[in-house]
Amino acid sequence: MKRVHLKVGPEKGDLVGSDHRVLQAAVDYVARLGGGTVEVLPGVYDLRNSVHLRSRVTLRGHGEQTVLRKTAAAQSPLHLDGDFGEMEITLEEPEGFLPGDGVTVSDRAHPGFHTLVATILWRRDRTFGLDQAMRGDYLVQRGARAATAFPAISGVDLTEVALEDLTIDGNKAENPHLDGCRGGGIYLLRSDRAVIRRCTVRDFHGDGISFQLSASVVVEDCVCRGNTHFGLHPGSGSTRPVIRGCLAEGNGEVGLFVCWRVKHGRFEENTLRANGRTGISLGHKDTDNLFRRNQVLGNGREGVLFRAELEPMGAHRNRFEDNVILDNGSGEAGVGIEISDTTHDLDFHGNRVGNAETRRQRIGVRIGAACRDIRLTDNDLEGNRDAAIEDLRPESGT
Repeated sequence: MKRVHLKVGPEKGDLVGSDHRVLQAAVDYVARLGGGTVEVLPGVYDLRNSVHLRSRVTLRGHGEQTVLRKTAAAQSPLHLDGDFGEMEITLEEPEGFLPGDGVTVSDRAHPGFHTLVATILWRRDRTFGLDQAMRGDYLVQRGARAATAFPAISGVDLTEVALEDLTIDGNKAENPHLDGCRGGGIYLLRSDRAVIRRCTVRDFHGDGISFQLSASVVVEDCVCRGNTHFGLHPGSGSTRPVIRGCLAEGNGEVGLFVCWRVKHGRFEENTLRANGRTGISLGHKDTDNLFRRNQVLGNGREGVLFRAELEPMGAHRNRFEDNVILDNGSGEAGVGIEISDTTHDLDFHGNRVGNAETRRQRIGVRIGAACRDIRLTDNDLEGNRDAAIEDLRPESGT
């Protein structure tokens, strides 16, 4: 079945423009016709708000030639508390905030999912109307702030969307941090059967690609580079994700952060390299996932980290197969695979865990004192600086 195909460009196309407004107009138009493709022609598109995706719409660019760039953010403390359910904010420093802008509101007590992400509808002096109600009480005494920070591309409550061949420039030098639970260069929330393919997210002050409470999301052949927090962030109750053939490099914290309750996922043939802390991190109720043929190289502390959890919430029943985990660590903090206490029923088969170009990785596999049913078969653990395996379980004798 042939569907509508609309072209957008800075100088030519069915719609002409070079900011988020023309992209949003194209997406909304195609969605009203039942779905189709928005082709974003080469150029730089300035974003003062997210491009909000719609179901059954494909947004397709031309790779490095199609750049969606986050503009410099305005920031201000709140002048009045933002009360639960309220749909306006009053700012100490309102300059730079305009109707149509994307905006976030938070305070020290409201990180993560409690951060409000909205659009400014109107302005009256230093008061601004929003299209979303406050998710909590954002109090001046707790440092309540607003900023024109938002995901570059956002999809909420969607199905069957696709992003292809787009480049996101997060302009991190001119923007504050946005928590990955409510944002990222590309961000999905409660969205199913989405495909993100051959996209690049660079220099976002937060996560590169983040999806939360979503099912059957596929991320293929994407690059997340130089973002300040996580590169790839499948999270919070997402089931059956597939992340394949991606590069997460030089991100500030973790290359691939598997958040809470990520289950039955496949993570294959990715490269997690030179990230500030960890290559792959998993933990809270992240069960029944397969990690196969990934390259985990030169990260700042651990190659793979099973985060510490109480036993019922551990990252149990995961399998690592044919991965290469080399040269991870700095100083005394260098472990290829760190399995924190209480994690159980893990399989590691055919992995290479050691050093190739450095002596940074001290320990190949460290097994926590309360772990059980950790199965290591046919792994190559040669070349770690201090030990192939450090087993802290009382019965191990090591």
